[in-house]
Amino acid sequence: MNAHFHIARPPQERLRIAVIGSGISGASAAWALNPVHDVTLFEKNSRPGGHTATVDVDYDGKHISVDTGFIVYNECNYPNLTALFAELDVATHASDMSFSLSLDEGRLEWSGCGLSSLFAQKRNLLRPSCLRMIREIRRCNKTCLEDRAAGHLASRSIGDYLDWRGFSPGFTNNYLVPMAAAIWSTPSQRMMQFSAEHFVNFFDNHRLSYTKQHQWRTVTGGSRNYLDKLLAPLGSRLKLSCGVRGVMRNADGVTVIDDSGNEQHFDKVIFASHSDQTARILVDATDREKRLLGAVPYQPNRVVLHRDLSLMPKRQKVWA
Repeated sequence: MNAHFHIARPPQERLRIAVIGSGISGASAAWALNPVHDVTLFEKNSRPGGHTATVDVDYDGKHISVDTGFIVYNECNYPNLTALFAELDVATHASDMSFSLSLDEGRLEWSGCGLSSLFAQKRNLLRPSCLRMIREIRRCNKTCLEDRAAGHLASRSIGDYLDWRGFSPGFTNNYLVPMAAAIWSTPSQRMMQFSAEHFVNFFDNHRLSYTKQHQWRTVTGGSRNYLDKLLAPLGSRLKLSCGVRGVMRNADGVTVIDDSGNEQHFDKVIFASHSDQTARILVDATDREKRLLGAVPYQPNRVVLHRDLSLMPKRQKVWA
């Protein structure tokens, strides 16, 4: 790993900088700039972290810290995050990333943890559709990389590509789309509209279609441990439950208006918010800025943390 996380060097003048959003982007930017600038971090929610959300659970008397947003990373695909953790002296440990599927109340179940879990449902050995799915997984892993190199994926959606290559409904509905929907937290029907090229790039970069995959890691004790270290130096300049209503540029900087109507002047502002949120906040956005910020779609999701075994696959060997 060659990445290094650099803290900002002392500038010629100390600037007043507003950072909007306390997820990993905003928190790390504020932490890096704080030693040499006056940084104020605005967060609309009562807790910091955005997608970094650790929940403490009492599991039959045993304390468990469960991450419900950011969960895992690997050192190959996330060199800057790895370097940041090293700089902060954040403890991590190896984790498991596996996938299982249960359809129609257990009518079809399988897991990718090995042959025993793939065929935990013994009838899968005799199902032509299941055996064909396995053959098509191997074919897709090879063909999609060749098609990407040949430029055949450009402008094609996942649905278009699967139809063009003649993949079966069993492969589509029982493997590829459920796995993709789980990764991107997106409804299955919308995944069919997803860019085939972006999909293949992600699978290839993360080695999800390879036998030997990257080693996934997770933050020991929950991801809030790195978040606490990033935010501690800010003290009272971390403004929780303080959303930003508007940002306007002026001759000598920017004016930030919070949800209470208070106005503050800053020399610079960093938007660490979703692009659609940024588009609403930036009052004097240019047509080009509106077009770029409005080009990214978002999918709202409801996350439920539970311990209901009835929602798990019927066969425990299939549990991921």
